[in-house]
Amino acid sequence: MINRNKVHSHKPKELRNKFSSYAVTKEVELLLFLLESMPSKGRSLVKNYLRDGQIYVDEIVTSQYNLVLKIGQTVKVDTIKAPEKMKFHGLKIIFEDDHLILIDKKEGMLSISTEKQKNMTAYSILSDHIKSQNPSNRLFVVHRLDRETSGIMMFAKSQKVQKILQENWGPTTKERTYVTVVQGIPEHESGTHQSYLIESKALIVYSTKDTQRGQLAITHYETIKKNSWYALLKVNLETGRKNQIRVHMQDMGHPIIGDEKYGSTKNPINRLALHAQSLGFKHPITGEELSFEAEMPSSFLSIFNK
Repeated sequence: MINRNKVHSHKPKELRNKFSSYAVTKEVELLLFLLESMPSKGRSLVKNYLRDGQIYVDEIVTSQYNLVLKIGQTVKVDTIKAPEKMKFHGLKIIFEDDHLILIDKKEGMLSISTEKQKNMTAYSILSDHIKSQNPSNRLFVVHRLDRETSGIMMFAKSQKVQKILQENWGPTTKERTYVTVVQGIPEHESGTHQSYLIESKALIVYSTKDTQRGQLAITHYETIKKNSWYALLKVNLETGRKNQIRVHMQDMGHPIIGDEKYGSTKNPINRLALHAQSLGFKHPITGEELSFEAEMPSSFLSIFNK
C-alpha cells in the first residue's frame, strides 16, 4: 500500500498530510459515518475524499461508500489531496488491500501486454506500483477489459487469491453492471438475450446454435435513455464470456456505437461506448461483501443532450 501517513521533516508544512481520526462506536455504513463525523464538510466534499483515496479504515485506503464499519475500527480522513505524482496515466486505483487491487481503467489502455505492446498496460503499471513497495510482490490477472472498454477491473496480489476468484467467479460476484450506447432503439425497454458463443480463427466471437462447441452467455439489459437514433442501456452479465455484450448487442440488431468489429456504422463520440460501471463481490479472504462504482463517461450522456 502507498503509505501517506509518513511525514518527513524536510517537507514544507503546507505539503504535509492533515489527518482527522474518528473511532467507530456503532455498526454503520462508511458514507453515513463520515457525514455524521464531519457535519461541516458537506456530502459532495466527503464523496470526493472517498473518490480520491483520502479515507482510511484501519490504515487501509477505501473508496467503498457502503462499507459497513464495525465497532472498534478507526477511520482517518486525509484532508489534503494526494500529490499528482501518485496518480497513474490511464487508470485510477479505487481500492487496494493486501490481497486485491481494483482500478478504473480508461479507454485505449490495454489490460495486459501483447506481442506488439509490453509496457504502459494496466498490468505493467500496477506491477511496477506494487514492486516499488516490495520487489518480491507479484500481480495476477483476474479478468480483462477490451482495450477500448473503460471501467472497473480487478487484479489479485497472489496466485491463491487469483485462483479463488476465478474458480468461484459466478457465486462470489454479486453484480457486474455495464453501461453502453447502442445504435437504434431496442423493441423492448428491458429484456434478456441468451446464446452460445464461439470464437473463430480470425478472433471474431459469434453466436452459434451448437451447444456442444459454444459457451452459454446470458445478458440482461434495461433502457436508461433514448432519442431518435441511440439508446443508453444498463447491462448486467449473468455470465462473463469474451466480447459477450458486444456480440449480443449485434445479435439484437443494435450494435454498440464505435464497435465496427461487431456491426456498428456510427461513432459520434470517437470511442467504443462500453463502460464497466459497477462490480459487487465477496472478498475472497475476508468474506466481506464489497461493491464499487466507476462514474459513467460524460460523453455517453452528451449524445442525449443535443
